[in-house]
Amino acid sequence: MAVIARHLPAATGLLLSGVLASLSTAHAQGSLFNAVPVDESNFVLVSAPIGSGARSQLNIYEQRSNKRPCFAVSGASPAVVDPLLSTFDFSGICNRYIDGNGYSLRIGGDDLGTRYRLTVVNTGTDMELLATPTRNPAQPTFVVARAGGASSGFLQLSFEPGWSLKRRAYGTKTLGHIYIYRDGATAPAAEPAAEPAPAAE
Repeated sequence: MAVIARHLPAATGLLLSGVLASLSTAHAQGSLFNAVPVDESNFVLVSAPIGSGARSQLNIYEQRSNKRPCFAVSGASPAVVDPLLSTFDFSGICNRYIDGNGYSLRIGGDDLGTRYRLTVVNTGTDMELLATPTRNPAQPTFVVARAGGASSGFLQLSFEPGWSLKRRAYGTKTLGHIYIYRDGATAPAAEPAAEPAPAAE
């Protein structure tokens, strides 16, 4: 009993430290980074085909300098994007964000990068950018952006009202990561998704 009594304070201290560390980690996920505005005229959101084009994913292209164009957009409903940056060495001229290492979801002060994924879905009549939960399927799915039509090419995605782009920052230092952002946790949830249309031959 004396041995147990002697070690109990240390064990209690370790347990408390673990709890505090967990709380600190949970708090840091939402508050360690800031979200700062960007000039959205320098960016384009793209539904980019994967492989043969049966599926698509989100790409974000950024024009960093005016040395030469990084992309061109033409037409409407849907607008077609020509990813010019794929034809030259775009170092220092363009940025390209092609997966979860380059972009993530953030709502208000909550960084949801580990709890939501951003996917492009072909509904048959449109290409929709959805934010879908990865851990808790009871959480809502959000329609973030739409192309205004369906196709297997590179299409511009336009934000639904309330959504925007912001850049991740640590204190006063901006980082090379883009947020798909909404100010507040009252983002409207998507309607239950229909089965994706079969890919065109």
